[in-house]
Amino acid sequence: MFCYVWSYVVRPECLPAFRTAYGPDGDWVRLFRRDPEYIRTHLLGDRDHPTRFMTIDFWTSREACLSFRERFGSEFEALDKGFDQLTVQESHLGDFDVLDESNSPGRSRG
Repeated sequence: MFCYVWSYVVRPECLPAFRTAYGPDGDWVRLFRRDPEYIRTHLLGDRDHPTRFMTIDFWTSREACLSFRERFGSEFEALDKGFDQLTVQESHLGDFDVLDESNSPGRSRG
């Protein structure tokens, strides 16, 4: 399994819109769900800094994620550009292989 992690600092007035857009039924997840190789997204909120968030997007493999980006690139870029005004900072923290065997692709994707 593969995942990538992003960090965001959100404009205080945009917190509800950000949580909706990046949450479990938001625009990003709806786009990702169009690909059967997408597994899930976790939205994490910082307890000490209420405007700081992280997202972790899980895919069956890095190749599957790259294939998705090729096929849905224009929709991806449109969402990304459309949500730029919600944040004051956005940082890609990295791409990771998931090493926990209990989360292997053959297991539940919920």
